Amino acid sequence: MLERLKKSPLMFWSLEILIVVAIIWICTKISFVFSPIAIFFSTVFIPILLAGILFYMLNPIVNLITKVKFGKHRIGRTWATTLVFLLLLGLVALAATVFIPKILNQLVTLANQIPDAASQGQKMIDKLFKDMNSQQLLKQIDFTSLTDKLSANVNKYAETIFNSVTNGLGGFISAAANAVIIAVTVPVVLFYMLKDGYRLAPTIKNFLPERHREQTMELLGKMSHTISKYISGQMIECLFVGTFTAIGYVIIGTPYALLLGVIAGVCNIIPYLGPYIGIAPALIVSFSSGGVWLVVYNIIVVLIVQQIDGNLVYPNVIGKSLEIHPLTIIIILLAAGNIAGLMGMILAIPLYAVVKVVVVHMYNIYQLE
Repeated sequence: MLERLKKSPLMFWSLEILIVVAIIWICTKISFVFSPIAIFFSTVFIPILLAGILFYMLNPIVNLITKVKFGKHRIGRTWATTLVFLLLLGLVALAATVFIPKILNQLVTLANQIPDAASQGQKMIDKLFKDMNSQQLLKQIDFTSLTDKLSANVNKYAETIFNSVTNGLGGFISAAANAVIIAVTVPVVLFYMLKDGYRLAPTIKNFLPERHREQTMELLGKMSHTISKYISGQMIECLFVGTFTAIGYVIIGTPYALLLGVIAGVCNIIPYLGPYIGIAPALIVSFSSGGVWLVVYNIIVVLIVQQIDGNLVYPNVIGKSLEIHPLTIIIILLAAGNIAGLMGMILAIPLYAVVKVVVVHMYNIYQLE
């Protein structure tokens, strides 16, 4: 009987579950041991993430420069990395002297005009509801009381936000300090990634069992290719959408065109949902300053830019490399946004693509064996 219990699958899995539960319970009781580790990884995560994104954007340029020959000599990787860094610093300096001051100026002007725009919008809504309330069919609905309640709620939320900002001065100082740390550490991490990143794959290969060495390296190559193509493609897409949306806003006379174009380009990082988020500030500004027709013109500009992006830019820079159905992307974005907010929505698609590559590759190996 005892021997039968020892060999029973039910006994085996019961013991496994009990061991896992016991380990989890012990870990909760000694959480103070893991808290410094969690703080360390949370501090290191953002710089490594940003450096990794820049690495996948700039590494093809470094590889291209290393292939350039001067006579019989080629440019070394250290010099190629240095040249790319100088180019990057030049672009940052150009943005800091030309574009960023204009964007900040438009942002400050827009922030100063928000109260007047809100007041004007409230007057327009009040007038619309009063006109509706004067109709015979709608006399039973008191739209005036609804607008009064809406105004009271808006004022209440505005006061809450103001108090939160006032009380969050310490948090702002902490965020500024973290931003300075990130600004210092990201270039250093990025430089060594570009300089010595090509050595990582051979080093990993030496530690792998000989039986699975080639298969694992092929898998790592596919993962790196998927991430590289997605990140570089998304950056080109965002630059295209931001630039041509801003140009379109300038042509139709939308205020704060440069700022709204930057917002549209940044929001385009989020697949499918990004364009709708990016157009919202433009519609609000257009409605408050130019009326309904300017709103219509804004929608036409965004539709034209998104059609060009979807039919020409996206298929060429990203193509079918991800092979993810649009419905799957939307479900992933909704779940990731609910779990991790905006950062989750940005990182969910490339993470899913990498996991999909791993699963498909392992399944193919299983079928072959």
